[in-house]
Formats: sequence, structure tokens, C-alpha cells
Amino acid sequence: MHNHLLEQTLGNLACDIPGATRLFHTFDLDFCCGGQQSLRQAAERRGLEPEKIAAELGALHARKGSVHDWRLEPSHLLIAHILNRYHACHREQLPELIRLASRVEQVHGERRDCPNGLADHLREMQQELESHMLKEEQILFPMLLEGFGRQAAAPIAVMRFEHDHHGAALDRLLGLTAHITPPEDACNTWRALYRGLQELRSDLMQHIHLENNVLFVNALKPQPMPTPE
Repeated sequence: MHNHLLEQTLGNLACDIPGATRLFHTFDLDFCCGGQQSLRQAAERRGLEPEKIAAELGALHARKGSVHDWRLEPSHLLIAHILNRYHACHREQLPELIRLASRVEQVHGERRDCPNGLADHLREMQQELESHMLKEEQILFPMLLEGFGRQAAAPIAVMRFEHDHHGAALDRLLGLTAHITPPEDACNTWRALYRGLQELRSDLMQHIHLENNVLFVNALKPQPMPTPE
């Protein structure tokens, strides 16, 4: 019944179906850096049942209305959304998460379930993200806004490569935090830290998805030839 969904890419499904990204988070499917995989490929690689996930996606599609489709919006609106919703947000999120992680490690560092090394990892993520976002703000986005999308293939390739590194950093974050699951007796600071990490992970994956699967794809599309008068 939902076989048509199995061969669609995770990136397209994330754009098309409201709630798909939340479902992909549940099954730990990478719809941002791995957005070009089909649902069948991605599920089978993780040892999951693709038909089951397709059925849940079909139910979401039937239950909800249309999702905001950024593929149909001009690039300048999507870039403004990325800057305001994600670049600015990451710059607020990471300093506070580093502060909370440092506090948890300082107070609970001798516990076996303490995420020791998390603060340093978040500092590395902050440095890499800041460098990445500045390249987009100072080089790539101005090129796209000036209409040089196809000429931006080289910087886009660099950004995609760096996105893969961000994805690996998120995997490392999961490893340090038992998949961002606080222990039952975790203090309020520990729980606040993990809530913030969940938000960072969700935001960063959505950020990368919009760039990899929408902004960059649209920028590299061949432009239609002008019709002769």
C-alpha cells in the first residue's frame, strides 16, 4: 500500500510529509547528511523494517495537512530563514550547553554514567559550526543571493563535506550521553542539559536538511533557457 514511499529519498520525504522528521528521529534515520538514500536503503542498513516505517509515514500523510515546502520558495527567503532560525539559534544554544555540561562533569564526574568529555566535545562543535556558518554567511550565501548558484558548486561541495563532519559530531554526542538519556536520578542541571542537547540535535539536523536537500539542490539546478521572442 505504501510501496511508493519506499523508493523516495529521506530528504524528499522530510520535505513532503509533516512529522516525517520526528519519525526519522525515532528510528535514528539520517535525513540530513544521508538525505539522498531511499527509505528502503536507509532502513535496511539499520536493520529496520522499511514497510513498517512507510506505513507510519503514510498514516502521517493521511492525518495531517500540507507541510511548508521550502523547495518552492525563492532562495533569499530560505536563506533568511536559515540565518534567523538556525545560525542565530546555534550561537545561543552552544555556550549554555557548554556551561551546563561543564557543571555536570564537575559535580558528577566520578559517576560511571557521567558524560565526561562532553563539554570539550561541545566546544569543538561550537568552533567548527562557527567557522562553517561564517563561510556560508560571507561566501556562499552572497553568491546564491546574487544568482551564481551553478558557479557555487565548489563551495557547496565543501559545505556538504563539513555537514558530514557535523553529522559525525552528533553521533559522537549520542555516544557520550547514552543517546541523550539521563539517568533516573539525574539532577535538574543534568536533565536541562539533555533537553538542550535534544533541541540542538533536532535543530542541527533540520538545518543541514534544508541546506543539503533544498537550498543546494535548487542552486545547482540547470536554469531554463529563455524562450525566443
